[in-house]
Amino acid sequence: MFTGIITAIGTVAAIEPIGAGQDMRLAIDTPEGWLSGAEIGASIACSGCCLTVVTLESNRFSVDVSAESLSRTTLGGWRPGSRINLERALKMGDEMGGHVVSGHVDGLAEVLSETPENGSTRWLFQLPGSLARFVAPKGSITVDGVSLTVNEVEGASFGVNVIPHTTSVTTLGELAAGRRVNIEIDMLARYVARLREFNS
Repeated sequence: MFTGIITAIGTVAAIEPIGAGQDMRLAIDTPEGWLSGAEIGASIACSGCCLTVVTLESNRFSVDVSAESLSRTTLGGWRPGSRINLERALKMGDEMGGHVVSGHVDGLAEVLSETPENGSTRWLFQLPGSLARFVAPKGSITVDGVSLTVNEVEGASFGVNVIPHTTSVTTLGELAAGRRVNIEIDMLARYVARLREFNS
């Protein structure tokens, strides 16, 4: 489990096709000391995707990504040099600063626009129709692994305000119209919707 509070930005160092070229292994460089205490088999959220560490060095780890994940997330578009948001798995007793995040991407959204708003930036995203019903104003959503509060919803689009601190410590400041991002809907919204299906 994760919180959506990004603790580092990593860089894709190398990509190796595996599984007859259908899957791939990603080597990711991290800041000095960020992997301290990590072990093989640990879970790390990479721009919102929970991935398992298969090799480990002092400032680099590798993960294997299946064809299924490549087809349903932005990982298939990563290249050496791509910058990604990183979060280590939550430990018992850690501060719960964002919201409960599983690291299981529900779908991709498209960036529609960027608008400066006072000291912040308002980003507008277009969701797949299948996910729109799970998003509500003042609810939580995860965008490329970052826990954000939904400010507005209109049809299948939603908006969030990103403060300068978040822009500086995540890759959200690198977004642009037309770019796709990984989306994880709020876990509570998912279960409430499922319960309503049984009660209707």
